[in-house]
This record gives sequence, structure tokens and C-alpha cells, in this order.
Amino acid sequence: MNLMTAFLMQAAPAGGAMGGSMMWIFLIAMFVIMYFFMIRPQNKKQKEIANFRKSLQVNQKVITAGGIHGVIKEINDTDVILEIASNVRIRIDKNSIFAAAADANSSQAAK
Repeated sequence: MNLMTAFLMQAAPAGGAMGGSMMWIFLIAMFVIMYFFMIRPQNKKQKEIANFRKSLQVNQKVITAGGIHGVIKEINDTDVILEIASNVRIRIDKNSIFAAAADANSSQAAK
């Protein structure tokens, strides 16, 4: 018991209770900064992508995550039939649709 008491007394901060509270304030401030600069923007971007995928329509020009440009011909629950050339259709997962072709073209024109 005496060894444990001596160990705990040595581990106590020299600044007393004030040093410990400053550490907690610093940790909370770091978490708040990380939330506003990293976590919150990522969640916002994911919501925008999810809303875009819910609003897909037939005959809309899109780009897949692999860079394939095409026109949506049919929409199912989890996948989409995409026409990439005349009478060439492929079935892709909805989650692999990256952007609307019009949005991609306008962002390239801005560069």
C-alpha cells in the first residue's frame, strides 16, 4: 500500500488542479476544431452526394466513379442501366455514379 501511495503522489501534476483543467480545456478545444474543419464538411458532402443519387432521372447524363460518361436509361432500387454508346448498355451500382455530366463540364470550363 505504501508503494502505491508513493507512486500516486509522484504522478500528481506540479501545477495542482489548475494544470489538469487546462489539459481538459485544450483537449475539448482540439475536438471542436477537428469537428468543424474535418468531420462536419465530410458529413455535408456525403449528404449532398446521397441527395444527388436519389434525384437521378432517366435520360440524365452522368459520369461514373471510373470515368465512364453515359445516359441513364433505367433506374432500379440498387442499380442503373447506363447507355455509354449507341445500343451499348451497362448495369452499374447507384453508388458508383459520381456526378452529373453537366456539372463536370461546367467545373472544367471554370478552370
